[in-house]
Amino acid sequence: MSAATRTRMKVDPAGLLAGIMLSFLATAGLFYVNIMAAIVDGLITGLGLSESQAGLIGSANIYGASVGALISVVLIKIVPWRPAAYTLLIVLIALDLVSMPIESANALLAVRAFHGLVGGMLVGIAFGVIARTAQADRTFGILLFVQFGLGGLGVMTLPQLVPIYGTQALFIALALFSFASLVMLVFLPAFPPKPTTTLGTGKVEWGPLVLTLLAIFLFQAANMGLLAYIFRLGLAYDLDRTYTSYALGLATWVALLGPLCVIVIGTRFGRFLPLALVMLLTLGGTAIFHWSAHPAAYLIANCGTGITWGMVMAYLLGMASQFDGAGRTAAAAGFVSKVGLASGPLVAGQLLGSGGDYGLLINVAIATFVLSAVVMLLPARSLDRSKSV
Repeated sequence: MSAATRTRMKVDPAGLLAGIMLSFLATAGLFYVNIMAAIVDGLITGLGLSESQAGLIGSANIYGASVGALISVVLIKIVPWRPAAYTLLIVLIALDLVSMPIESANALLAVRAFHGLVGGMLVGIAFGVIARTAQADRTFGILLFVQFGLGGLGVMTLPQLVPIYGTQALFIALALFSFASLVMLVFLPAFPPKPTTTLGTGKVEWGPLVLTLLAIFLFQAANMGLLAYIFRLGLAYDLDRTYTSYALGLATWVALLGPLCVIVIGTRFGRFLPLALVMLLTLGGTAIFHWSAHPAAYLIANCGTGITWGMVMAYLLGMASQFDGAGRTAAAAGFVSKVGLASGPLVAGQLLGSGGDYGLLINVAIATFVLSAVVMLLPARSLDRSKSV
């Protein structure tokens, strides 16, 4: 195939289709997070693992991803991103297939931790490429739109398939997603690094960057601590298994409104005001989980927190991308995000212990959200002010 033909095959780097394809690439390495509730329930139902064992495997997968994302902070600067992405996607598919016949918790823990390492490198590289796009906030909004949409399909269908086909259904779904991303990679353009424009100074502002990364960690930990056990939470409040599955799937699709808002409005109103309003909704939605014995309350709480999750993370990742034109700070944000995602289920599993005190889990999540809100609004205000200067 000639160079001219390959060039014509590429999509417009500033177009919606490029954003969608980049979103699939970034999602492939961490899609298990979007269906974590289904995976945790699947490991318990399909393999007979305890809640703490299932949570530990989920956390190991994400902790591996955090290490991979940290490695990608260096890789994005020195390694051609496209060949690296091809290699990582192929390895991910192989590891998902290897996971299918494993029944030992310890063996599965090791394989999924390595899967996380590879996936984290892929996500970090993809985040770095997204940071090079013309409108990073918008592209991150597309990313979360894709993640929530497909995640909703996963949590609606996979818990129903695991009792019939076992945990193999989970890993087949992950492998198929990676294969689809592999095909899309062919059509993505080069996305070279762009000039650094951090707060208009051309230098990294470490204070706002550190605060943004801390906010990402806290926000992701609080959300994933709940999400990993959200299916079990519904069952603990005596909700029907089928209703819980469909409520989670529906809520995930309703949550598409969050990233959609970011895609539409971008930074037209700055970042401080949208984040302040959305974090208030996050606190209210999380508190409603205390009334999960009422099916409508469980659904409303999941819908509300899902909408705010996508919206807040799109803004936070967009904020992180402002600190370096090569995409290293965006890759660093991916690392911190995964540490938060991994820490949430780990802490939640310890809080639940053998007694399953979901009320305590909800309260800890609320307290963490409060702290995250305070931390994220400071750099948001700094970026808003620099934009108005």
